[in-house]
Amino acid sequence: MIDTRPPDTRPYVPALGRPELTGLYDHVVALATRERTWRSALVALIDPRPGETILDVGCGTGALAVMLKTACPAARIVGADPDPAVLALAAAKARRAGVEIDWRRAMGDRLAEVAPTGSADKVVSSLVLHQCPLPMKLAILQAMHAALKPGGAMIVGDYGLQRTALMRLLFRQVQMVDGFALTEPNAKGVLPSLMAQAGFAGVEERRVVPTLTGSISLYLATRPEPKALPRV
Repeated sequence: MIDTRPPDTRPYVPALGRPELTGLYDHVVALATRERTWRSALVALIDPRPGETILDVGCGTGALAVMLKTACPAARIVGADPDPAVLALAAAKARRAGVEIDWRRAMGDRLAEVAPTGSADKVVSSLVLHQCPLPMKLAILQAMHAALKPGGAMIVGDYGLQRTALMRLLFRQVQMVDGFALTEPNAKGVLPSLMAQAGFAGVEERRVVPTLTGSISLYLATRPEPKALPRV
């Protein structure tokens, strides 16, 4: 199902930085990022289970969402993205794979419009946060936190701290496409602190995958359970 509501008119960075390149996104990501390696590791970290609702924030062309639904057909996968062009590509990809995914049009900081507060068992995102201004990165993480059930997990795969001179140099390619101002905080390792600021606990960088465009980090964190009230 595709959400047919009018789109949010606020600007966002499209796939590959320009709308006319959207159709090339899957090919570029596959060739330039060792996609099979890091996406497979991301799916394993997400570990979809029957009956779970998993919200994919900034789902793009649906690669991760389709992999999750294929790995666990009994899980409910919701893919949210503000770009109707990539949602159309995602829906076509799901049809080819023979899986049913709930596609929703929404900006990452307005997830309450498509996922009620505390409704998701897991929230996931891949290659989204590096494209956003710093305040939006935090706003998206806060919205992801709100969408999660207490005790639920957030799993993110994105460009993180570029630890070596080579990875830093290779990441310049991404910066030239998506913009230095947007991507530089990621390269300096801002994501774990933003995740903690958004309210997540137990933030861990579980794996770092070197690629031809810089290193991609896989992060895991949880929304804490509410503290029990003291007995009177």
